[in-house]
Amino acid sequence: MRLPSIFPNALAFLTLIAAPLQSAHGQPAEGSTGPAEGQASSNLPQANLAKEFKLPGLVVNKEDRCVDLDATVCLRRGPLELIACTRGTKEHESIVAVEAKPIHIHTALLLLGVQAGNPAMRKPLDEKGTRWIDVPPRGGAVDVFLVVKDKDKDGKTVERPISDFIKHSDHGGQGMPADNKGDKDADRFPTHTFLFAGSILHGDGEGEGPRRYLCDQSGHVISIATFGDEVLCLPEVHSSENGALMWSIEPTHLPALGSKIILRLRPQAKPADKGDKETPEHQP
Repeated sequence: MRLPSIFPNALAFLTLIAAPLQSAHGQPAEGSTGPAEGQASSNLPQANLAKEFKLPGLVVNKEDRCVDLDATVCLRRGPLELIACTRGTKEHESIVAVEAKPIHIHTALLLLGVQAGNPAMRKPLDEKGTRWIDVPPRGGAVDVFLVVKDKDKDGKTVERPISDFIKHSDHGGQGMPADNKGDKDADRFPTHTFLFAGSILHGDGEGEGPRRYLCDQSGHVISIATFGDEVLCLPEVHSSENGALMWSIEPTHLPALGSKIILRLRPQAKPADKGDKETPEHQP
């Protein structure tokens, strides 16, 4: 079994989604000559990346170094397996549903220089697949926020870490990152930092069929439980079996069900940074 290929940089991803981008910006996709292998299309929409770049359902802000996703509050009580999903998928166990396609979210993070890694997976050690090794998730560190109106600040818009909206579940279970066990503030989710795992690009465009970005099908945009195809995930592996999850929604600052809201992704590392930022510090 061969591991699915993953595009590691923005150039390759922009080439992959050139046709959808052209269609979204009113540019003809049919009858045009495709780019040479390894080269981005010259017909890609041009944008002033010094300020912002837009894709359907999201805005990349280069100056503020963040990606703002259009989202809707889809749950205000109950256990959580996800922070965010796409519409029509896992709204019953996510805080928000986003409008953007996961492959576009991936591209947006690459445009800010975030290093894509991989979700948790199993890798064969031999060609026959008789021996396997568990591969932990990895990727650049990205902080996750909700942009909401603060009642204590005369309704002004504020940026709150996603941990403000998650609490310890009454039914207990597993799932806290290992180095946060025993934390005094155990009722609060211990981090708002996730890894840019980057989902999986499956298929080779030939014998294995057309290339498919798996998260576009599953809708697992930002996960608490481990699914293996999410765009953003927690370090380590976290079970999604019944009774294993220990987190639920903290609704105090969460807008009403159905409210339109901004889900903000802010990379920790800047492109000029040379240090390894793949394993974030867990923040209270």
